[in-house]
Amino acid sequence: MSGMKDTRRSPWKTAVLAGMASYLDSGALVTSGMAISGYYAAPLQLDTGTIGSLLGLQTLAFAAGALLGGRLGDRFGRRKVFTLSLTLYAVGTLLLLVAAGPALLYVGVVATGLAIGADLPVSLALVNEEAPAGKKGTMVVFSGMLWLAGIVAVLGLSSFMGVKGLLGGRILFAHLLVVAVVVLLLRLTLSESAEWAAARRAAGTHTTARSETIEFSRIRDLFRAPTVYALLATGLYYATWNLGANTLGQFGTFLWTALAKGEVAQYSQLTLIGLPIGFVAGLLFMRVVDKPARHAWFAIGSALIVVAWALPALLGPDRFTLVAVMLLSGLGNSFAGESVYKVWSQELFPTLLRATAQGVTMAFTRAVAGLAALGTPAFALGHTRLMFGTLFGLTLAAAVIGLVWVPRLPAALQPGSTAPKTPGSERTAEATA
Repeated sequence: MSGMKDTRRSPWKTAVLAGMASYLDSGALVTSGMAISGYYAAPLQLDTGTIGSLLGLQTLAFAAGALLGGRLGDRFGRRKVFTLSLTLYAVGTLLLLVAAGPALLYVGVVATGLAIGADLPVSLALVNEEAPAGKKGTMVVFSGMLWLAGIVAVLGLSSFMGVKGLLGGRILFAHLLVVAVVVLLLRLTLSESAEWAAARRAAGTHTTARSETIEFSRIRDLFRAPTVYALLATGLYYATWNLGANTLGQFGTFLWTALAKGEVAQYSQLTLIGLPIGFVAGLLFMRVVDKPARHAWFAIGSALIVVAWALPALLGPDRFTLVAVMLLSGLGNSFAGESVYKVWSQELFPTLLRATAQGVTMAFTRAVAGLAALGTPAFALGHTRLMFGTLFGLTLAAAVIGLVWVPRLPAALQPGSTAPKTPGSERTAEATA
């Protein structure tokens, strides 16, 4: 029990160590895209079909991992799942590091995809459950800051290490391997979520008929009102927003080199320009995410993302419009996109369905993105304007879902709460009622 108390007295420790799943997620996404489509492509003779299938398979593996890991996290605990998943992640990055041909690359992308998919929903649930009241959204958004930090680390290495070819890709994967091992060792000091443990005991003993852990612990409850509406809204929002973000993350280097005729290092350096702005914006959002002002900031972020993708759709992809997409969408994502999706996913679902729900919506989102990634290189080269027009339309749809549908979802406000009557209120207090 003492370990549990220590962890609960150190919610930021939990937020950092569990939130590092986001760092490793973005790190894997950007590193795989950069290494496979850039550093490894020529030496290993990878054609566009192979590149697309490798990156698409990694995303599809993420979907499978999220679906499985989320449910296992609700059934058997957060700690067990994120320990096993991070071990698999380390093995996968090691394979990608030493790969000398497509065979090990395929095994590596599947392993890393499965691992990070299983890790994210349970880690985010743990961050939320161990955070103090009034800071739950703040600490979940902090994981988004770690997601940004993963991108900064990879792009920084790529920009300034001055190495090309196979060695450049191997250095990037070595970075992920080292971080994964260090985080794994530190995570062993964390205890199980006290909220999950209490909810699981209540569900097992049926001590109170009013407990949400009894009413909302079975997976079929996820597909009944009111949770099914939250599942649909968060899943569709995340999927429509993510297609643009995933394309930029996995294929940004490819689009820059193939369509704008730029260099890999140049792309990394230009991307790094906007990251400090995004970091500061993320810090600002952490201050407002648990307050009624969240909705206004979300609207601003959504508008920036829509404008960003409108530029290459209307003007065509060149160096100017691609840089604009990186900068504007990067800033907008600080107030919208994945960061707010993660907060909604904690607020709208009960404890014993929280990781399961996130696993389902993450799986759906990454499956859609993975299927799209299979044909992205060929689509970008053969139907360039249509591709960017499609991404613009999807980001517009995401904005409508987030601005119109999500605020209409039921929010369980506590008596006397001053939280907004939207998914911004402190819903997690009911989880241990």
